Amino acid sequence: MFDSGIGGISVFREIKQLLPNISIDYLFDNLHYPYGRLSEREVVDRLVELIGQVVQQDQPQLLVIACNTASTIALPALRAHLSIPVIGVVPAIKPAALLSKNKVIGLLATHGTINRDYVAQLADSFAPDCSLIKVGTNELVLMAEQAFRGQSVDLELLASVCHPLVNTVDTIVLGCTHFPLLKKQLTMVIPQTVTLIDSGQAIAKRVCALAKTEKLGNEVRYRALYTKMYQDDSLNQSLKNEGLNELVHISR
Repeated sequence: MFDSGIGGISVFREIKQLLPNISIDYLFDNLHYPYGRLSEREVVDRLVELIGQVVQQDQPQLLVIACNTASTIALPALRAHLSIPVIGVVPAIKPAALLSKNKVIGLLATHGTINRDYVAQLADSFAPDCSLIKVGTNELVLMAEQAFRGQSVDLELLASVCHPLVNTVDTIVLGCTHFPLLKKQLTMVIPQTVTLIDSGQAIAKRVCALAKTEKLGNEVRYRALYTKMYQDDSLNQSLKNEGLNELVHISR
């Protein structure tokens, strides 16, 4: 699994729950985090080099890109470079359209995701009968990182970001893998009648369909791989709480 930060942990949880007998390496590129400051060419080159190295070394069955930005930019290049299946993530607009009763959907995502053409394409293909209200925010990425570390979240700021969606939509798509880490806090600032939906479960089901589990041994291993040495005891403890007890520095 890959993400530039710890947002992909929300997807990791879903895969772990659905496939408890499969080992998972979670790679986060904290050396270049956040990817929003990189050009598309830089993201592609970085991922092909970094993930190519890790895949060659560890020989995983498949790769999950648990990051919307990386998925939309680098999936074709990674699939061309690697011989294993590569699973990406896109905002859950299709299931949101099926769930919505009033046919007004909110999309909460980073500024980079909100502005990409593929969001409009998803809406045109899977939600033509719905209105899509898009809210771009990068603040929630930092909030999610804080929440994962057990730090408090500014609920007033969170409510302010979500305000354009309140009393308008009945379904909100969490279009960044970081955002499901804030579900508890989000339910405090939006009406209880609003449904929150993300792509984690769908990605886990896709992994389940592609993973070969019949030849796996009994030993299950969860490792967190990182690219920059750091001192963050709260992060390390939170990773261990997820079962990621082995931390490995990738020199690249």
